[in-house]
Amino acid sequence: MNTVKELNDKILKTTLLIRKDYPELSKYLLEMPETIPGIESPEMDKKVLNDYLNSLKEILNKYAPNHSIDVLKI
Repeated sequence: MNTVKELNDKILKTTLLIRKDYPELSKYLLEMPETIPGIESPEMDKKVLNDYLNSLKEILNKYAPNHSIDVLKI
Protein backbone atom coordinates (compact mmCIF):
# COMPACT_ATOMS: atom_id res chain seq x y z
CA MET A 1 0.00 0.00 0.00
CA ASN A 2 1.27 3.44 -0.88
CA THR A 3 1.71 6.19 1.67
CA VAL A 4 -0.09 9.52 1.31
CA LYS A 5 3.19 11.10 0.20
CA GLU A 6 3.78 8.41 -2.44
CA LEU A 7 0.23 8.81 -3.74
CA ASN A 8 0.61 12.59 -3.90
CA ASP A 9 3.91 12.19 -5.76
CA LYS A 10 2.32 9.83 -8.28
CA ILE A 11 -0.66 12.15 -8.74
CA LEU A 12 1.70 15.06 -9.35
CA LYS A 13 3.74 13.05 -11.90
CA THR A 14 0.62 11.91 -13.72
CA THR A 15 -0.91 15.38 -13.75
CA LEU A 16 2.32 16.92 -15.06
CA LEU A 17 2.49 14.24 -17.75
CA ILE A 18 -1.05 15.04 -18.84
CA ARG A 19 -0.41 18.78 -18.91
CA LYS A 20 2.90 18.43 -20.75
CA ASP A 21 2.25 15.64 -23.24
CA TYR A 22 -1.54 15.69 -23.54
CA PRO A 23 -2.68 19.26 -22.76
CA GLU A 24 -6.00 18.58 -24.49
CA LEU A 25 -6.84 16.30 -21.55
CA SER A 26 -6.27 19.04 -18.95
CA LYS A 27 -9.92 20.05 -19.11
CA TYR A 28 -10.86 16.68 -17.60
CA LEU A 29 -8.71 17.29 -14.54
CA LEU A 30 -11.12 19.94 -13.29
CA GLU A 31 -14.21 17.84 -13.99
CA MET A 32 -13.20 14.75 -12.02
CA PRO A 33 -15.52 14.12 -9.04
CA GLU A 34 -12.77 12.10 -7.33
CA THR A 35 -11.05 15.36 -6.39
CA ILE A 36 -13.91 16.25 -4.05
CA PRO A 37 -13.97 14.14 -0.90
CA GLY A 38 -17.32 12.94 0.39
CA ILE A 39 -19.27 14.89 2.97
CA GLU A 40 -19.02 12.04 5.45
CA SER A 41 -15.21 12.04 5.23
CA PRO A 42 -14.04 15.47 4.09
CA GLU A 43 -10.35 14.61 4.48
CA MET A 44 -8.11 13.49 1.65
CA ASP A 45 -7.23 10.01 2.84
CA LYS A 46 -5.34 7.26 1.04
CA LYS A 47 -8.48 5.82 -0.51
CA VAL A 48 -9.52 9.15 -2.02
CA LEU A 49 -6.00 9.78 -3.32
CA ASN A 50 -5.74 6.27 -4.74
CA ASP A 51 -9.13 6.62 -6.46
CA TYR A 52 -8.04 9.92 -7.97
CA LEU A 53 -4.75 8.45 -9.19
CA ASN A 54 -6.61 5.54 -10.76
CA SER A 55 -8.95 7.99 -12.51
CA LEU A 56 -5.99 9.87 -13.96
CA LYS A 57 -4.45 6.63 -15.19
CA GLU A 58 -7.76 5.58 -16.70
CA ILE A 59 -7.97 8.81 -18.68
CA LEU A 60 -4.48 8.25 -20.03
CA ASN A 61 -5.11 4.58 -20.81
CA LYS A 62 -8.29 5.38 -22.72
CA TYR A 63 -6.84 8.37 -24.57
CA ALA A 64 -3.36 7.18 -25.46
CA PRO A 65 -3.53 3.43 -26.13
CA ASN A 66 -1.29 3.75 -29.19
CA HIS A 67 1.27 6.06 -27.61
CA SER A 68 4.47 4.98 -25.92
CA ILE A 69 3.23 5.79 -22.46
CA ASP A 70 3.47 3.34 -19.60
CA VAL A 71 1.00 4.59 -17.01
CA LEU A 72 1.57 1.62 -14.73
CA LYS A 73 5.07 2.85 -13.94
CA ILE A 74 3.75 6.14 -12.62
